[in-house]
Parts: sequence; C-alpha cells; structure tokens
Amino acid sequence: MTQRFDLHPDNPQPRLLRQAAEILRKGGVIVMPTDASPVLACRVGERDALTRIHAIRGLDDKHLMTLICRDLSELSLYAQVNTAQFRFVREWTPGPYTFVLPATREVPRRLMHPSRRSIGLRVPASDLVSGLIAALGEPLLGTTLQLPGDETPIADADEAFARLTRRVDLLIECGVFGSEPTTVIDLTGDAPLITRIGKGAVGGMRLQAD
Repeated sequence: MTQRFDLHPDNPQPRLLRQAAEILRKGGVIVMPTDASPVLACRVGERDALTRIHAIRGLDDKHLMTLICRDLSELSLYAQVNTAQFRFVREWTPGPYTFVLPATREVPRRLMHPSRRSIGLRVPASDLVSGLIAALGEPLLGTTLQLPGDETPIADADEAFARLTRRVDLLIECGVFGSEPTTVIDLTGDAPLITRIGKGAVGGMRLQAD
C-alpha cells in the first residue's frame, strides 16, 4: 500500500518527517518534491530499493544515481574534490544543481558510473528535503521522477500517486510538484561541463584557480 503525506514546504511537520524516515529505514522507496522536479529516493545501500527504482524508471546499471545531501559536510566522504572544485560546488549550493564528481572508495561500486568512477551529488534548497535527511541521519539516493515513455518528469502529485500506487511506499507532497529537472554539471574534467540545462541558471560558472 502506498501512503501519502502532505507536508508544509517551509515548516514540515516533524512527526511526518520521522514517519517518512522510518519508511526509508525499512527499505522503502519514496517520491518526494525538491527544489526542482520530484525524485524517487531510497537509502544508500538498500539494494532491493535501488532495484525497484531501476524497474520503475526502466534504467540500466549505467545510469548515474545522485546522492542527495543536506549540506556539504559529507562531500569529502563520497567525492574527491580539490580546492577549486569545492569552492565551485559551495558557490552553487544549495540549489537545483547536480554535480558529477570523482567518487571515493566509500561509494558502493553499484552506485557509480561503471566506466568513469563518478557519482552525482546535490544539495537541494528545500526545507522538506533537509528535514527528512536530518530525521534519517544520512544522505538519500535519488533520481528524477520520469517514467518510461515520458518526455518530462511527472509534475502532478495526483498523477504520480495514480501511476505509482503499490510501486512505491510513500508519496510526499507539499503543493505543486516542480516540472524542471536539475541542471547537471560535470566536474570530472579540467573545466565545468554542463551536460543538462534544467532549472538551475548557468551564467558565470567557472572554476577558480587553487
């Protein structure tokens, strides 16, 4: 059975955040809004939940999943970054951006791009997401809520609930879902490479020298 929680976007109810965190701890898959389009999410390391997300999205193992973090305090645990890269990411977070970074050995191999040893990382500007991660006590693993055959992410909570009933454990809503995915910026090379233009603005992006 798929549960449905309606949370306040600016002051999400602590009781519901704790319940959502418990669903994740039990291996659940959730749909949640962010500062861009909504995402499918689960705990890092939950193999069965990740398999379910791949099935829902119709993804193969080459798809780059994203670590959704509350802040940059855990960046060095999951990504290898030099001073310039850290300054760049710090300048553009929190916000609707996904950064592709070289992965550390702490990242489970199945979460990395299989040929590049990279990982996606993002810090949404969302009190709801921040509160949920705080209640869980660890980052989430997520991917855009875009189903096979769709050209855009699902932007309506009622549609998401109708199409994903019994396929996810929880749908969180807080008003209107966003329709634009994140802007994706690859930082594995010598200069930022924008691989997808989404909600996040890209003007003036450049790496500062170390």
